[in-house]
Amino acid sequence: MYSSYKDWDSFSCFFSAEYSQLFLKKCYKLLHTSDVDTKSYQNCYPFIYFLEHGKLYYQQALNSPINIQPVLLFYGFVHLIKACLLTIDPAYPSSTSVLAHGVSTRKRKKQQYLFFKDEIKIQKNGLFACMSENMFKLPSIEGEKFNMGELLKQIPELNDLFHIFTGSPTFLPVTLSSTEATIPSKVLDSYFMSQGRFQQYLEDQLGNPIKGISTNKTSLNISFSDSLQPAAPFYFHVTDAQYYIPVEKRSVQLPEILVHYLLLYNLSMIARYEIEWWSELMKTMPNQDYPYIESFLSIAAKKGPQLIFQFLANKM
Repeated sequence: MYSSYKDWDSFSCFFSAEYSQLFLKKCYKLLHTSDVDTKSYQNCYPFIYFLEHGKLYYQQALNSPINIQPVLLFYGFVHLIKACLLTIDPAYPSSTSVLAHGVSTRKRKKQQYLFFKDEIKIQKNGLFACMSENMFKLPSIEGEKFNMGELLKQIPELNDLFHIFTGSPTFLPVTLSSTEATIPSKVLDSYFMSQGRFQQYLEDQLGNPIKGISTNKTSLNISFSDSLQPAAPFYFHVTDAQYYIPVEKRSVQLPEILVHYLLLYNLSMIARYEIEWWSELMKTMPNQDYPYIESFLSIAAKKGPQLIFQFLANKM
């Protein structure tokens, strides 16, 4: 389940070259990498510096006006991601192609532009492809497009805001223990699945066999063979300290780190290059874009480091 996280204090152990070298050595042994002593020694300081630089960006973001927060949060997140990549690829960055962002957006926004409708496109190479393949073992989704509304719906902490504006929640609360989950039975209707098909879906998503399911009028009580790990379709809500499941099944189920990356990338591009629209949004708050963006940035400042720590903690 979710490892205990206490803000940046949770990263303190990594700000020791001795500990970080031992941590990387453990990671590289699991990869069956040759010469783990040399590679863990060579990478321990870059690993620390990525985390340290990321922390500085996040600390500056918390003390900066919202106008420039997307840029600071995005680059802080990028540095934390690079630290993660060093735990699974001792040669990172192995080529200049992985240094690009790996995604693109429309350079010039059209009139009547709405952030919710804006799209981001996945490129063949770059950081997005590198982390989706290496960190999450996902197949390539080159050319896939995501609009911002779809991505915002994948942030569980925005559930209440969606409920207010649309009248419908985007997530439903679930109860998880070490090997059991209690899920509202209404997901069977919203996912258009039978109980058997939903069981297969969960097993495919989690890689965890289900021993049995019991049902009542409102919930499915599911028993798993192995310990549950924090992974889609279960999302941790940092404010409620509770797990949720999306109301709707998504055609492409992205890990939350990737969702944060895509949203922060686009917002950072807008904050840098669409100054007129961005400034007007900050000053006039004309529509629903502002509350969603403001809320997401507040969430990202807290949850981004927590998502990264969870990824690293699973290797400790």
